Amino acid sequence: MFGLQRNTFLTLLFGLWLQHFTWAQDSTAYWKFKSLYSLSGTQTSFVNWNAGGRNNISIIGSANASAYYTRENIKWTNDASFALGGIKYFDNKGIGAQKTDDRLDLSSTFGMQLSKGFFLTFASTFRTQSINGYAYPNDSIPVSRFMAPGYLNLALGADFRKSDNFNIFFSSIAIKSTFVLDDSLSAKGSFGVEPGMRYRQEYGAYLKMKFNSPLAKNIEMKSKLELFSNYLNNPQNIDVNTELLLLFRVNSLVSASAQWNLIYDDDIKITDANGNIGPRTQFKSVIGIGLSYKIESTLITTLEHYELSTSSDCP
Repeated sequence: MFGLQRNTFLTLLFGLWLQHFTWAQDSTAYWKFKSLYSLSGTQTSFVNWNAGGRNNISIIGSANASAYYTRENIKWTNDASFALGGIKYFDNKGIGAQKTDDRLDLSSTFGMQLSKGFFLTFASTFRTQSINGYAYPNDSIPVSRFMAPGYLNLALGADFRKSDNFNIFFSSIAIKSTFVLDDSLSAKGSFGVEPGMRYRQEYGAYLKMKFNSPLAKNIEMKSKLELFSNYLNNPQNIDVNTELLLLFRVNSLVSASAQWNLIYDDDIKITDANGNIGPRTQFKSVIGIGLSYKIESTLITTLEHYELSTSSDCP
């Protein structure tokens, strides 16, 4: 355990050294910020409706923010994504309320340019959830919590970056850490940890690709693909995490979105409807229409002055 902690510490120390080395140089620096906030919901009610149905209201809120730093041969990119949603039934038939979406994702890449479009990069990603999750209709025993699971990836590798909207990062020196900071879930060996353990670390190769692009005047696409192969345990069974988001602008205040998320982790065992236990492909789809607000700003700094410009709009 001490060796694992030492390796993680040395990797982080190297990343911090890169930041210190570059920040010590005097030059013009550019910060660019983007953020998108959205709130969508539906309400359904029935009165003497022969076909059946349940009165309900559902709400999903999300926030996405990015910060890009550029200075001479340095590129530092930071992304944060948060979403939380639920549905509430207004009757006495079974479950009254349940969660429909819950995610908290953070990522940061810090790169030093080696040649045009190529960077030596230290990358980190973190993923977890905010509140308890349940296997409905059983809403008494949580099957997931905040930091149960939590995932942290650290990697040092090469980054091909055409723009802020497209990059491919590959590392043959990567660490994937899985946290299950809940005693009952760790005792069951949930999310690939050994029973009774709250932490697992894997060493392997890591690839991450990001591609964002406008598809039409009022349509924007955001996509992400992450792959990880464990050198020491079934390297042919690759962990996959991919997301696709489509944003549709209706007018200056109203927008629609469609999001798909696919996950495969060979270490996560899932019980299907027939009682079979094993790794499964996980898939989630979220489609909604509601209000959204977008903010963009740029901060230019030198030793002599600061300049800030800001604009806001819908996606």
